[in-house]
Amino acid sequence: MTIRLAVIGAGIMGSDHAHIFANDLPGAQVQVVCDASADRARALADAVGATDVMSDAEAAIARSDVDAVIIASPDFTHAPLSLACIRAGKRALCEKPLSQSAAECLTVMQAEQSAGQRRIQLGFMRRFDQSYAEMKSALDNGTLGRALMMHNFHRNVETPAADFTGAMAITNSAPHEFDVARFVLGTEYTAISAFQPKRSDARVAPVFMVLETTDGQLVNIEINNNAAYGYDVRGELVGEAGSIAMNAATYSRLDARLAQTTGYDSDWRGRYAEAYRRQNRAFLHFVRSGDFSPIASDAWDGYAAAVVAEAGARALATGQRVVVEMPTQPLFYKR
Repeated sequence: MTIRLAVIGAGIMGSDHAHIFANDLPGAQVQVVCDASADRARALADAVGATDVMSDAEAAIARSDVDAVIIASPDFTHAPLSLACIRAGKRALCEKPLSQSAAECLTVMQAEQSAGQRRIQLGFMRRFDQSYAEMKSALDNGTLGRALMMHNFHRNVETPAADFTGAMAITNSAPHEFDVARFVLGTEYTAISAFQPKRSDARVAPVFMVLETTDGQLVNIEINNNAAYGYDVRGELVGEAGSIAMNAATYSRLDARLAQTTGYDSDWRGRYAEAYRRQNRAFLHFVRSGDFSPIASDAWDGYAAAVVAEAGARALATGQRVVVEMPTQPLFYKR
């Protein structure tokens, strides 16, 4: 069965998803590309062999020749387009965030529950990364003993926009860490504190967060959007019997001019290329079979990330520890 896809958004993420489905995953066909820019939509459609281009996202979702949808449009459109997919009875892979508003995430969850089926897989692709998979396995199989702490840092070359703020580091960048730490530890957060050091210039300083979990662990997260030297994500899980740390994915080492060097990527795409392929393969299985991946994130996970991000932004603004108030997980989302 060939899955015919509508790709909503022809920017970086929409283009990457379209190429993965068209070139790496047999049984998927990009049927239509939808973007506000007709030229950008046409260029991507031609590159991946799509049949058609459109500018109306809801009309693309409703097409009878579209089986499933990839939502890779601007963040503020994610929840409304997810709702459109639920109404149309179509499954969607939605890039993170589901919404930066926890209340809007709840609206999507309520629509799914009313439909009686999960329709939305959320693009927290780190769950499919081999490093985190091995970290979770070492915890689950008892090698580490009881988990005590998880250390994480996430560094980018520079902020993506001139108006980027410390609060946006929490709401835009940190949700990947919020989600994958929840996933690895199998727990929720109870409180968050947030701090910023002082830089010597006007650039956004790193944000450092400490989160407390329901199981009494500590999770620290550094988000440094102006690290200058390259894209760099690392993590370590510390247990009572041992620890496990992520290794940087490097393929070569240069020896020249009395120095030994390895390089850094400029962004996340090379580092997580295989994780995206695994995630998208799981989505195709979900579309074909209706079986939601036990690894993938769903609307509840998107809601949880939004709740802790909102609490983190308040913690940064007030300089106070903020309680994270999570309701009981609906039975609908339990696995």
